[in-house]
Amino acid sequence: MKHPVSRPTNPRAFSTLGCPGADLDEVTRLAGAGPTSGVELRCAPGQLAYPGMPDGEVDALRTGLAAAGLHLVCLASYVQVAADRTDVTENLAEHLRLAAGLGAPAVRVFGGGADRPDGRRDRAIRALASVTGLAGQLGVDVLLETHDEFLTGAQIADVLEAVGAPEAGAVWDAVNPWRAGEAPERTAALLAPWLRHVQLKDVGAPTDLRPVLPGQGVLPLADVVGHLHRLGYEGWISLEWERAWYPEAAPLDRALAAFHQVLDGLEPPADTPRTGSSPAGAGPTTAAGRPADPTGPGDPITPTHPSSPTRPTGPTAGP
Repeated sequence: MKHPVSRPTNPRAFSTLGCPGADLDEVTRLAGAGPTSGVELRCAPGQLAYPGMPDGEVDALRTGLAAAGLHLVCLASYVQVAADRTDVTENLAEHLRLAAGLGAPAVRVFGGGADRPDGRRDRAIRALASVTGLAGQLGVDVLLETHDEFLTGAQIADVLEAVGAPEAGAVWDAVNPWRAGEAPERTAALLAPWLRHVQLKDVGAPTDLRPVLPGQGVLPLADVVGHLHRLGYEGWISLEWERAWYPEAAPLDRALAAFHQVLDGLEPPADTPRTGSSPAGAGPTTAAGRPADPTGPGDPITPTHPSSPTRPTGPTAGP
């Protein structure tokens, strides 16, 4: 008797940060090496998707992705919503329109604002709120990542609750809240009402963000994935392999093989409890659905992830 082939609980994707400059044929080849049905396109000059992309190229890329059977799960922009600039809303709108043209359901953004901490939170809220109407019209969400000056689930949830719009959501980059002292269980509870996309990777230490193959580092991947299962999260899990910043890292195909091996080993048993939008024992929530009394971001930590499409100087890890 043949048994049905098991399918991954969550659809899997990878970021083109792991294959900088790759063309569509190479991206398709990489996806075909495992159960990968989605791709997170880095939006930067010299990449498959880039700001100011002509309509003809947009149409060709969308058609090519569809022909390859690949879902464009997220357009990974470098817009910093807390930047002290007058063109943030314009840049957000440009990326939302590009995402709509490509068929992406979401645009990833960063917080940023390192050069002017005063008013950073309010600038992020205003910028996100300024484009939720357009996002709703286009059917493209804008997703704030746990990154740079907004490392933790507590910080992201604080901003998104203030925005108060369904078009604004969260990307959980699993390394950043953890290295800032926020446990995966807490991050999952805080982000639950807004969680739309998850990025996994692995590192050698909280202070050494050079990539190591998934499962060979110190990030508690089992905890992260376990709490996603308890949330009932059914969205994409994407490998963010930072070879663009660390060219000495193993090729993406090796990292993808390790990524799939880790996730295959963490599939939940059939009786794993699922609790919808909040994990079991998350406690009371606010009117907007966010768990009450969030922890703070922990000890101050200097962000080391670049929020621009070019690699910074020094040992850093990238988006």
